[in-house]
Amino acid sequence: MTFVYATVIFVLAGLCEIGGGYLIWLWLRDDQSMWLGFLGGAVLILYGIVATLQTFPTFGRVYAAYGGVFIVMSLLWAYWVDKEPPDKFDIIGAVICVIGVLVMILPSRG
Repeated sequence: MTFVYATVIFVLAGLCEIGGGYLIWLWLRDDQSMWLGFLGGAVLILYGIVATLQTFPTFGRVYAAYGGVFIVMSLLWAYWVDKEPPDKFDIIGAVICVIGVLVMILPSRG
């Protein structure tokens, strides 16, 4: 159950961080409404809250493990939203990151 919980929190945090950043990107880079920027800022604040819901004992370990999840989710976002498919190096790098995340979150530390 701990693995499922950690995964759900990582995915929610990723959606908040990437989605919030994307809304600010639209505002500043694509000349969209400033309200998108404010909404993006609010979503980024929510990201900061969601990330604290992890059960890891230390801040650094949470963010280290989340970094790998963020990389994979960013590539998926690029593919689905920006219509930019990952190349073989993106995929190899993402696999390496996922392996690193699993090494950090699967062992029981008691």
